[in-house]
Amino acid sequence: MKWPLLPLAAAVPLALLAGMAGGLLRAGVALPSAGDWLGQAAVAHGLLMICAVLGTVIGVERAVAVKHPLCFAGPLASAAAGIAQLGGAGRLAAGLVVAAALAFVAVNVVIVRRQRAAHTTLLLVGAACWAVGSLAHAFGLGGALPWWFAFLVLTIAAERLEMTRLMRRQPGAVVALHAILAALLAGAALHDALYGLALAALALWLLAFDIARRTVRAQGLARYMAVCLLAGYAWLLVAGAAWAATSLGWPWRDAALHALGLGFVTSMVFGHAPVILPAIAGVKLAFGWPWYLPLLLLHASLALRLLGGPGLLAAGAAGNALAIAAFAAVVAGAALAWRLKFKDSHGTDPS
Repeated sequence: MKWPLLPLAAAVPLALLAGMAGGLLRAGVALPSAGDWLGQAAVAHGLLMICAVLGTVIGVERAVAVKHPLCFAGPLASAAAGIAQLGGAGRLAAGLVVAAALAFVAVNVVIVRRQRAAHTTLLLVGAACWAVGSLAHAFGLGGALPWWFAFLVLTIAAERLEMTRLMRRQPGAVVALHAILAALLAGAALHDALYGLALAALALWLLAFDIARRTVRAQGLARYMAVCLLAGYAWLLVAGAAWAATSLGWPWRDAALHALGLGFVTSMVFGHAPVILPAIAGVKLAFGWPWYLPLLLLHASLALRLLGGPGLLAAGAAGNALAIAAFAAVVAGAALAWRLKFKDSHGTDPS
């Protein structure tokens, strides 16, 4: 493991656990009091999960790709922001998130200069969304969440665009995608209804044109990834409808936020982790049927949370947290299984 990853190996799981605890508390799950950090985790649930966890992981992925030590400054700052927030230093945390986002923009500028392509440009736009949302948060302007989510959505859309660039598409498909993403940005700045409609339109685009429609008929890891993607796109459609409905006064805010953050984004994380983790940390993973268990639990508990009524909100949220914990356990087990398999095959320790 490279030295910049060592502090992140502790800071990211800490932010994840705190963010999950804060989310459970907000959903009405009774947790034992463990000091002021729990209240901070509940108040800053979005910052912890989006910036301190996902922003850090995506930043590390990009830094590894660029292969320059300075590129790790951004993820180190976003990870430190999580620790600062839990320590009650909200202003410091906000400043660190801004620094992380601006550093991430700079890294993506380098990537675009190295490879000018539609997907790298979208990655840069997504990085700019993180910066806009972080500045809004730091200056108390409100409206940070749509920009932070736009950062994640555009990052995922860019990666899917890269994966499907060799597919034959109908004329105008890429133009339509760019129009949808432009509407998403306009919605983040102007109105929830437009934002929600853009999310729903993006879900329909991905369901129509993503390569997952083909790879779901494959076997093994390719099928697992496709199932994660297609399920995520379905929740993205739900999130878009719920987000638009909130602009009409409907009480669907929890559905809008968590269908997007859990159903879409977390499902993408589950699907891409078996490929990204080996690339970032050099951890080899064995694939097998246990990978499907956390995925099933995630989507079942999310459906319970969002469709089961207020009385099942806490139970669904607890299932969401358990799904993420189960996924971490499956990843650890897959890493151990690969090491044991390699050792049995070669008679040596792969490390």
